[in-house]
Amino acid sequence: VVAAFYHFVQLPQFRALQASLLDLCNANGIRGTLLLADEGINGTIAGTREGINAVLAGLRARPEFAALEHKESVVAEPPFHRMKVKLKKEIVSMGVPGTDPAHLVGSYVDAQAWNDLLRDPEVLVIDTRNDYEVAIGTFTNARSPQTKTFREFPRYVQTELAAHKHRKVAMFCTGGIRCEKATSYLKSQDFEQVYHLRGGILKYLETVPPDDNLWQGECFVFDERVAVDKDLAPGSHRQCRACRRPVSAADEASPLFEQGVSCPRCHAERNAEQRRAASEREKQVALAQTRGQQHIGVPFVPRRKG
Repeated sequence: VVAAFYHFVQLPQFRALQASLLDLCNANGIRGTLLLADEGINGTIAGTREGINAVLAGLRARPEFAALEHKESVVAEPPFHRMKVKLKKEIVSMGVPGTDPAHLVGSYVDAQAWNDLLRDPEVLVIDTRNDYEVAIGTFTNARSPQTKTFREFPRYVQTELAAHKHRKVAMFCTGGIRCEKATSYLKSQDFEQVYHLRGGILKYLETVPPDDNLWQGECFVFDERVAVDKDLAPGSHRQCRACRRPVSAADEASPLFEQGVSCPRCHAERNAEQRRAASEREKQVALAQTRGQQHIGVPFVPRRKG
């Protein structure tokens, strides 16, 4: 079971939670990553049904996480290699001090009602994810900010959305967390009607019946599945081990693709020395596999379908 969740709450003692949460996850055979900051918690973890239930119960037993919500999907193989609990300045990095979704946020729209907003021509629908995520799937008619990182989103608002403060703006992201900050930021900038998809794309795919599902393509996820399809099954993309972006079968056919070294999206970003070092690392990974050993790096994952 893969469980994704976040919760914005004032957490001044977040550093003191690191060891106990790591112990809780390890005791239940859980792998994944938790992020802690003074604004809350964010994470994706995987394990057996019993293990996931135990960790979620342990989190919700704490008063600060009692209202924590999560999304689920099921996979055949563990999508993480280890368990990490990291301390951060933000649980999702936008870089605007004072943005506080715990106190100022847009109007939530559940997955079942989201389709009404998508079909309304008066609504400006914004995909708050980064360009490489949008490229492999999104909702029809959604606008992409064409951002490389979420820190670029405030600039997009100022340059592209400032003239639309009177319109209804509906935003979505993978699990909902980026939209919490995005709607909070828009509200602080005097946007009048701001909505966001509660639980994000993952909750939408989990709960909306196939006949009503308006998602197009695949959804990028931040684990070894790389992407999931409309049924939350592992998708057809793999991950470039050099830049971590998703790659399709067409990308792999490009002369710019070299396993673990570069893909069409990052080839120009990497110099000859970086590509040489990455190529050597791939050789070490291959040698370790021939010896039946696990290299520190992540091994090649065969394409699942497509």
